[in-house]
Amino acid sequence: MSNSSVDPTPVPSTPQSDPVQLRRAVTSSFIGSVIEYYDFLLYATASAAVFSTVFFSNLTPLVATVASLGTFATGYLARPVGGIIFGHFGDRLGRKRMLILTMGLMGVASTLIGLLPTYEQAGVFAPIALVVLRLIQGIAVGGEWGGAVLISAEHAKGRRGLWASFTNAGAPCGMVLSTAALTGTAALVGEEAFLAWGWRVPFLISIVLLGVGLFIRLRVAETPVFTAAQAAAPKTRRAPLMEVLRNHPKALLLGIGVGLSAFVAQGTLTTYLIAYGVQVGFPRQTVLNGLTLSSALAVVAILAWSAFSDRVGRRPVVVAGAVAMAVFAFALFPMVDSQSALLLTIALVLGQSVIHPMMYGPLAALYSELFGTRARYTGASLGYQIAGLGAGLAPVIFAQVQAMTGGTSTLAISAVIAAFCLLTVVCMLALAETSRRDLADVSAAPQPTGTAAS
Repeated sequence: MSNSSVDPTPVPSTPQSDPVQLRRAVTSSFIGSVIEYYDFLLYATASAAVFSTVFFSNLTPLVATVASLGTFATGYLARPVGGIIFGHFGDRLGRKRMLILTMGLMGVASTLIGLLPTYEQAGVFAPIALVVLRLIQGIAVGGEWGGAVLISAEHAKGRRGLWASFTNAGAPCGMVLSTAALTGTAALVGEEAFLAWGWRVPFLISIVLLGVGLFIRLRVAETPVFTAAQAAAPKTRRAPLMEVLRNHPKALLLGIGVGLSAFVAQGTLTTYLIAYGVQVGFPRQTVLNGLTLSSALAVVAILAWSAFSDRVGRRPVVVAGAVAMAVFAFALFPMVDSQSALLLTIALVLGQSVIHPMMYGPLAALYSELFGTRARYTGASLGYQIAGLGAGLAPVIFAQVQAMTGGTSTLAISAVIAAFCLLTVVCMLALAETSRRDLADVSAAPQPTGTAAS
């Protein structure tokens, strides 16, 4: 374990890019992430609020909710696959090419969801097609995140935590847009028309966003770190996945452990709580309003906590967030059960806009710092996306727990969240501080420096 002393000496050897390319890279990562997560999280909101009625109308309401959240989880199950596929080619061919492919894949899949027939129109074909398109979404996002983070982090001259975190900040911004699109459409056309056809409109908008995103992304140059590594690469070398599994299994496993609690909390706050809030009596719009507010504030908080991690190190920020979330988990559901709209909103703001960004924001830089350049896309993507399974599986597991207990107890759910937070603390303490590591290290995972960031 490293100590917490501060070393103000800048990292000298990372290849530098010009400020114009850095701005383009960060803008591309943020806008691209917003678009990708608009598509991905639009499904999350719809699965909790709409799909149980549209695609699972043959089931009882509680079972339909579990089934709908189950299709939501398939996207998360596919994300590690996307991380491996696009990580492999991203480490071999470049970050930029993969980012263009992942954005195109996501845009097409989301648009097709907006064109799907309902269960009443097509029977079992409808939910099957929904699951297939959700899997494609998951593969796309699994490849998107690693490339977006690296194209910012590897262009950065300093303040790597801040610049890399713009990709993570795109997730709650995408949530704001997706929630606003659904709720705005529902308000314009009315509840009956919304369930009949209005829910399709936000998905069909994806094709327009795809064009905007590709225009921005095509203007970004490949990262200088990757270009330098390619120039020095041997003619034959091990596949990036094998490089990660053989040489860096500890970094991968600890990275997964660090990220799990952030994703379990994310799935709880952004997906499960929508369904739970409606079950305890809140109008769906009230829950979505609180979620929209907390997501908007989370964008600022992610950037702020990540910038702070550049000064004090990744470890103190993430550990403090995990401890705070473990405590907050036991207050979350009583606040919702109060049936007070004010307490519900406060719970969402505290959880998603204050505590969760401490755990989540620094992960972008942290994962990129755990692996060498030749396997960084694969290693960062795989670690992040396996941890991301927590966000997909938590709502399904928690909904099943509620179904088994008759909806009478949430204490077990809070305990599970707290347990994952404890795992994060243990894994984070087992990792050396990463914020001073040099991304120009080509083949091996950087060794502990014993210092935190300045």
